[in-house]
Amino acid sequence: MKPVELSDSNFKGETASGYTLVDFWAPWCGPCRMIAPVIEEVASQYDGKIKVGKLNIDDNQDTAQQFRVMSIPTIILFKDGQPVEGIVGAQPKRAFEALLDKHLSTMN
Repeated sequence: MKPVELSDSNFKGETASGYTLVDFWAPWCGPCRMIAPVIEEVASQYDGKIKVGKLNIDDNQDTAQQFRVMSIPTIILFKDGQPVEGIVGAQPKRAFEALLDKHLSTMN
């Protein structure tokens, strides 16, 4: 499953229920492009458990400012519309898996 394209207009609705992992990125950001395939792998791996979305901060500055995204890539895990934990900077896939597994384990 591909990540959902998020925007200022659909962000609230897309993150309103359950877990949503949001990648705040921009096309000119090298580290963002570097982790894009990792984010896609995570989206497929956790399909049915979490939603994965990408928000271009150049096109959607209101949402980026709302969550105080100062540097990219910033990846924030939301639960029912509220941020619960984040990662700043390019990280290996294992870092995203650890973050998600920690929060998903509390669902049982």
